[in-house]
Amino acid sequence: MARRARGGRAGRAAANAAAKAPRDPFIVRKIPPYSVLGDTDLGILEYNADTILEEIGIDIQDDKETIDLFVAAGASADGERVRFPRGMLREIIQISAPAQFTQYARNSANNIEIGGVNTVLVPAYGPPFVYSKEGGRRYATIEDFRNFVKLAYMSPHLHHSGGTVCEPVDLPVNKRHYDMVYSHIKYSDKPFMGSVTAPRRALDTVDMAKIVFGDDFVEENCVLVSLINANSPMTFDRVMLGSLKNYARHNQAVIPSPFVVAGAMSPVTSAAVAAQSLAEGMVGMALAQLVRPGAPVIYGNFVSSMSMQSGAPTFGTPEASLIINMGAALARRLGVPFRSAGGFNASKLPDAQAAYEAANTLQNGLLAGVNFMLHTAGWQEGGLSMGYEKFIMDCDQAGMMAVYAKGVDMSENGQALDALAEVGPGQHFLGCEHTQKNFKTAFYTSEVADNNSYEQWVEDGSLSAEDRAEKIYKTMLADYQPPELDPDIDARLLKYMADKKASFEDSNIS
Repeated sequence: MARRARGGRAGRAAANAAAKAPRDPFIVRKIPPYSVLGDTDLGILEYNADTILEEIGIDIQDDKETIDLFVAAGASADGERVRFPRGMLREIIQISAPAQFTQYARNSANNIEIGGVNTVLVPAYGPPFVYSKEGGRRYATIEDFRNFVKLAYMSPHLHHSGGTVCEPVDLPVNKRHYDMVYSHIKYSDKPFMGSVTAPRRALDTVDMAKIVFGDDFVEENCVLVSLINANSPMTFDRVMLGSLKNYARHNQAVIPSPFVVAGAMSPVTSAAVAAQSLAEGMVGMALAQLVRPGAPVIYGNFVSSMSMQSGAPTFGTPEASLIINMGAALARRLGVPFRSAGGFNASKLPDAQAAYEAANTLQNGLLAGVNFMLHTAGWQEGGLSMGYEKFIMDCDQAGMMAVYAKGVDMSENGQALDALAEVGPGQHFLGCEHTQKNFKTAFYTSEVADNNSYEQWVEDGSLSAEDRAEKIYKTMLADYQPPELDPDIDARLLKYMADKKASFEDSNIS
C-alpha cells in the first residue's frame, strides 16, 4: 500500500510551489533561432516557390470572388487555376502584413504578442476522439471540450485556450461551434481561436467576440486567431477561403496553413515540401491583405512524413523537423509570424513513443523560432485523439521549454563567483549562502517526473508517468474555479446562441 506523504515532504512541496515565479503570458526567447540553411539556399526555396506560383499555379475552387481579387491585383486565371507573377504575393504581404501583433484576451493579463522573439504555446486542435487511462479511447463530447479548456486555463505553461481542442460529436455538426466558442469564453480568460468550418460560422464567432469585447474594439484589434488549411497540393476551397475573408474583413488574424503529408500531398524531399508550403501559404496571406490591408496573418506550416510501407503519417521525424526549421527561416525573411511544431506523435498511448516523438518536434520548434505553436499539448494517435494524460505530460515539457528559452543567466548572481570563493576546493555547496538564496528557483521542477529512489517510488505506489499525469489532471479539474465573466455579457451570449440555434434545423452534415 502506498504510504501517505509525510508532513515534511508535503510542506516542502507546498513551499516550492509558492516560490515559483509568476506565470508569463507568453515566452520571450532570449536564445537566437537556429537555421539549417543559409541565405543562399533560403533564396533558392523562395525562387522555387515563385516558380510554382507562376508556372504551375494554384487552384481556387468554387470561389469567383477570390479569383477576381487576385486577378485585379495582377494574377491571371484560367478557370479555377490562378497563376501569379514572380514576386507578386511577396510584395502584397510585405507592404501591409504586420510582423508582430497583439491578440487580446478578455483578461488583459493574458494578452499575447505573436511574432518577433515571442513564442505562444497552444493546445492541440481537432481530434474527434479523446483518450484517458480510465476511459480508454472514445468519441469526444462537449464535456471533454470543456475539460480541456479548463485544463489549458489552469496550466501555467500554456498561453492560449486554443480552438477545436476536441470535436464534441454529441452536438449537431452545424451548431456545435456556438458551444465551443462559448466554452472558451466562459471557462477561460486566455485568448482563443475561432470556427472555420463554414464562412457563416466565422461570422458567428466574430459576433460572439463583439458581445465580449465590443464592436469597435474587435474591428480595430485582434481578439481571434483562426486556422485556415490549404487542400494541399496547391488547392484552396471555398469554405476555407470564405472563413479567411470573413475574419480578415473584421481585422481578425488567420493562419493559412498547408497541410502536407510528404509523399502524398507533396514530393518526398524536404526542400520541395518547404517551397510548396511557402507558395501555398503566401496565397492565403496575400488574400487576407487584399481583403483588408494590415489584417494580421501567421504563416502556418503543418508537415508530417509518411511510412512508405503502410502509407500512414509519421511524426517526430528528422525530415519534418528540417521542414519546420526552413519554414521558420522563410517566415522571418518574409516578415510575418510563423506557426508550426507541437507535441506530434503517432502513438495510441501516452508511452515512450509518444514522449520522444513529441519532444523531438516541440524542442526543434522552439530552436527554430516558432511563434505560434499549435498542438503543444494533448496530441495523440496522429491527431485523432486528445489525451488527458498526454496533455499533462506535454504541459510539463512546455514548462521546460520556457526555462530553456530564457537562456543563460550571465548576471553577477548567475556567474556565482562569490559561491566559488566561499566554498573553495574539496567542499560542497549545499549550505553556502548562494545556494540558500537560489535553491527554490534554480532548477525546473517537473510536475510529472519521479526522481526519488527506487525504494521511495515503490513505497509511493510504483506509479508510472501516466499514473501520475492522471492524478494531476483529475486534481486540476476538481480544483477548477472559473474566471469571472460579466453576468450581462454571459446572458447576451446565451441569448445569441439560443436565437441562432432556434433559427435553423439540426444537421450532422457539415
